Amino acid sequence: MNFDHKENRIGTQSVKWDKAKALFGTSDALPMWVADMDFRAPEAVIDALKERLDHGIFGYTSTDAKTKEAVCTWQSKRHNWQVDPASITFSPGIVTALSMAVQAFTEPNDQVVVQSPVYTPFFHMVEKNERRILHNLLDEENGRYYINFEDLEAKLSESSVKMFILCNPHNPSGRAWSRDDLMKIGEMCLRNDVIVVSDEIHSDLMLYGNNHTPFASLSEELARISLTCTAPSKTFNIAGLQASAVIIPDSYKRARFTATLQRQGISNLNAFAVTAIEAAYLKGGPWLDELIPYLEKNIDVVQSFLQDELLAVKMMKPDASYLVWLDFRACGLSDAELNQRMLKQGKIILEPGTKYGAGGEGFMRINVGCSLADVKEGLRRIKNALQ
Repeated sequence: MNFDHKENRIGTQSVKWDKAKALFGTSDALPMWVADMDFRAPEAVIDALKERLDHGIFGYTSTDAKTKEAVCTWQSKRHNWQVDPASITFSPGIVTALSMAVQAFTEPNDQVVVQSPVYTPFFHMVEKNERRILHNLLDEENGRYYINFEDLEAKLSESSVKMFILCNPHNPSGRAWSRDDLMKIGEMCLRNDVIVVSDEIHSDLMLYGNNHTPFASLSEELARISLTCTAPSKTFNIAGLQASAVIIPDSYKRARFTATLQRQGISNLNAFAVTAIEAAYLKGGPWLDELIPYLEKNIDVVQSFLQDELLAVKMMKPDASYLVWLDFRACGLSDAELNQRMLKQGKIILEPGTKYGAGGEGFMRINVGCSLADVKEGLRRIKNALQ
């Protein structure tokens, strides 16, 4: 795979590239914000989709044993997690799954604990369903996030807390939580009868030899209180096909979750989503193995550039994913000033840290899932924005 090759995404109805004018008022800024990559999907996936397209009939489609087995095989090979096929259900996307979980296992005005700063839809799916957010603010030390377990215990023990949404690996920082961290979270949730929804969508993109520990793999007891959300979308750059898996070992919880999906009129994935899941998980491994060192190289370039050219800007080196959390707090700019400088002077679109809730002030997220040339150009534009 030639990851240096730059694919033209303009005119493909890409949110990342074609919506910049409508969303940001500019058409000449380099988009490095939305969390999809600019790389062509694996040829194995493309070939499978072509074959499905050539069949020419696109009637109602259902997932079957083959689709579930693809998910199980992938989890076993990549994360040493033995998943029961019966525990798997499917959703058009993980954000949809988050909303369904909130509706299925909480009531209006219940509280849901999240670890800020964190992926924006965590807030939206809670609040739009008339539940309340309770923040367990992450601690920062030496450019790395850590969990404040004393605060987490206090929050989980509140009687109105029914759910904890975990982001592992963490978005936006790329922090992969350790087995010990996850066990502590699990023990606290067990003591307080709190359900854990674990968003593990970035788990396949582990960097620098780091390993991912699925929350539900820790013990049968923890598996019973968990829903694990995973997908090939970030891994293989097929988010637009809208396919994700939700692994729910407890049969009662799985039935309740499925019933909530059905009440919303959500039943099966579309024909191309089914094809893509199976092809990605069964044949996409070699492509991913080539991608990981390329992403590592891009991240290393960011780190070197900041050290050599922009000492005031720090980064949290991610354990996983193609997203880098940049710390601009030493630049002495407000969040509004920082955002305007990037757009107007730097001509680059980054994700403002304030989108990620408390603790995101002074940060911005950059997507380096693109050609090395674009990474270097983006860094040049960030430097121009700060001059």
